[in-house]
Amino acid sequence: MIENPTTKILKNTFFYIVLTLGAMVMMVPLLWTVSTSLKSADKVSIRQLELIPDPIRFENYVEIFSVQPVVKYTVNTLIIVASSIFGALIPCALAGYAFARIQFPGRNILFALLLATMMLPYVVRIIPLFLFFDEIGWTRTFGPLILPRILGHNAFYIFLYRQFFRGIPNDIYDSARIDGCSEFGVWWRIFMPMSVPVVAAVSIFAFEFAWNDFLNPLIYLGSNQELWTLSLGLNALQGFEGADSSLNMVMTFSMIMIMPMLVVFYFGQKYLISGVTASGSIKG
Repeated sequence: MIENPTTKILKNTFFYIVLTLGAMVMMVPLLWTVSTSLKSADKVSIRQLELIPDPIRFENYVEIFSVQPVVKYTVNTLIIVASSIFGALIPCALAGYAFARIQFPGRNILFALLLATMMLPYVVRIIPLFLFFDEIGWTRTFGPLILPRILGHNAFYIFLYRQFFRGIPNDIYDSARIDGCSEFGVWWRIFMPMSVPVVAAVSIFAFEFAWNDFLNPLIYLGSNQELWTLSLGLNALQGFEGADSSLNMVMTFSMIMIMPMLVVFYFGQKYLISGVTASGSIKG
């Protein structure tokens, strides 16, 4: 049955209106955060919706660096982010390739056990992990935040790689092996260059989780402020004893944390969708 053109236009118009209204509603918290970060302390206390501050104080983004050691927190956060991305790109990709292409005894059972770990809530593992790292003297260091990440501890990333690698035609794999390429060579020279969507998607996930992680740094870093991340600094700012610890400074700090995520998502959104949904098939 051929759909009436007028009906199709009305349907599409309705959908676009609904999506636009939904997007506007979702944008309100972000706009309020931006607006508050540009207000003076006395303007924040005024109980009225004022999205465009008067006056606009860009100075807040300079003053925040004197209120909290933002640069130090950023460097600490980037160290954890780098370890997370490394673990997502190398160990997880290698594990995904092994489960997808290498035949070894118990492969399916091990993969099922790996997926089963995704059903175990992280809060269940917090105390045993903390006791282990405390026993070896790693608490209040970056060790517990870096080691699990560089070892590729995320089963979801391995699952994504496996599914993508399984979708790559066997002819490509067989041809490479016949030409004398090792398993590592097939993974590094052929499969990884073909897997840009899933690599980008996993990298975005790893960046987002490590950048926003609050619970793990809170547990393992504790009172060692020299190693605090941005999330801990933001939490501390809410109770910071200083003249500029009002809500406008909190929102300014929040925007410093939000902006890198917005940039990463803006440039990587197309890979984020294709990496999660792609089957590994090759377009001719």
